Amino acid sequence: MRAARIHRFGPPNVIVIDDVAQPVPGDGEILVRVTAAGVGPWDALIREGNSKVSPQPPLTLGSDLSGIVEAVGPGVTGFNSGDEVYGVTNPQFCGAYAEYALAQSSMIARKPARLTHVEAASVPVVAVTAWQMLFDYAHLQAGATALILGAAGSVGAYAVQLAARSGIHVFATAGSGDMEYVRELGAETVVDYRSDKLNYAAWSVDAVLDLVGGKTREESSRALKAGGVLVSAVSPDPLRQRLDVRSVFFYVEVTTKRLNTISELLDTGKLSTDVGTVLPLDQVRVAHEMLAGAPHARGKIVLRVGG
Repeated sequence: MRAARIHRFGPPNVIVIDDVAQPVPGDGEILVRVTAAGVGPWDALIREGNSKVSPQPPLTLGSDLSGIVEAVGPGVTGFNSGDEVYGVTNPQFCGAYAEYALAQSSMIARKPARLTHVEAASVPVVAVTAWQMLFDYAHLQAGATALILGAAGSVGAYAVQLAARSGIHVFATAGSGDMEYVRELGAETVVDYRSDKLNYAAWSVDAVLDLVGGKTREESSRALKAGGVLVSAVSPDPLRQRLDVRSVFFYVEVTTKRLNTISELLDTGKLSTDVGTVLPLDQVRVAHEMLAGAPHARGKIVLRVGG
């Protein structure tokens, strides 16, 4: 089978398409015939050797996938050959850029019926990250207020939708070209992150969701009420300016239960996907160049793998 692999860490040109043996599912594993695989910034970190969770090369890149169950390993219940599924491969976030991939059954769910495989492959990591930020770490409920930094990005777009449908009042930052898009997702107030009029201290929110990091993360803490929380998926550094608020950094934990919750929202039309550029597997280097800043459509980059 074909797989997009690296034999050493480095830039996008270290990725090669290898012909490797089809894997065999072990205990608790599912063999998925991959139709589509999502491409995310964490894939680039693994490729570069900068990830905290990646094994050493040689390895097959990719975590998000959607496809059809080919076989199940010992101890797997609830899935059968022929089922359409989506989710994440494993806690090491590798193995999905291939015609067949092994996935832990606890990180896989039935594919939302309304979605294509390409759409489904764009969902797992980013949607679950947004869910965990809002509800597992910020513990927000209806009537609360949240500032979402980088709201037009893949995680941010889900966070805005999930917050708005839950009755959370959303403030957001985005680029000037994406402000109307973020409003359409449900944000009540959207400010251009480059604007001189951006004044975090003028807001008073229960939580800041940081998807940007750096100086912006520190400055945004001024928007928090005393006792509020800043939840970051990008920066583990503690806040320096505010001693009266909490800061939390976490790694996403994709589970069948969380995916099932997201699936219900997608199938009932309460949540929508945003697929950007779609490329065939043999253009995986191009996809990673897009992660590094090459032009591409807004939304999640997805590789089309199988038919």
